[in-house]
Amino acid sequence: MTKTDLKVQNIVATTSLGKPVPLTKLARTQSNTEYNPEQFPGLVLRVKKPKSAVLVFSSGNLVCTGTKSVAQVKEVINAVIRQIAKIGVRITQKPKITVQNIVASGSIDLSLNLNILALTLENTEYEPEQFPGLVYKLVEPTATFLLFSNGKLVCTGTKNKDQLDESMRQLNKNVRAAIKESKK
Repeated sequence: MTKTDLKVQNIVATTSLGKPVPLTKLARTQSNTEYNPEQFPGLVLRVKKPKSAVLVFSSGNLVCTGTKSVAQVKEVINAVIRQIAKIGVRITQKPKITVQNIVASGSIDLSLNLNILALTLENTEYEPEQFPGLVYKLVEPTATFLLFSNGKLVCTGTKNKDQLDESMRQLNKNVRAAIKESKK
């Protein structure tokens, strides 16, 4: 099997605090926020450690981005709850966190002929004049890869480590089969 190394770059996760949040009050009292309701209904709350951003909506829904692990997501959500508590909103239930997307980067230890892969693999888009990478969409598990000729790759669309690992196994298998097919 081809050696691959993957590093999680970003996790997008959502949760609900179960209570409304007064965004104007939060923006006025916390310096690490950006709130422009004419342009966007959510408030952006930046967390320094781990470096991330959380969209806070008045409904109490949160979208957390920029973390590299589920443990970091939990840490960030807890930091947000502490900040919201400073304006008098007490969260008593533990929020249920749902991972929406994992973005990982890595490489396959192969040089890739993207023209051959574009012709051999299904569900690909390759416009080298527009972008140097090939977009390859896996159906099961759901994942989208950006593949580059030097073997570097980006994977997006998975929701947990098992899906990420399985999508890499599928990618390896499919790329190897495509390379073998092209040599016939």
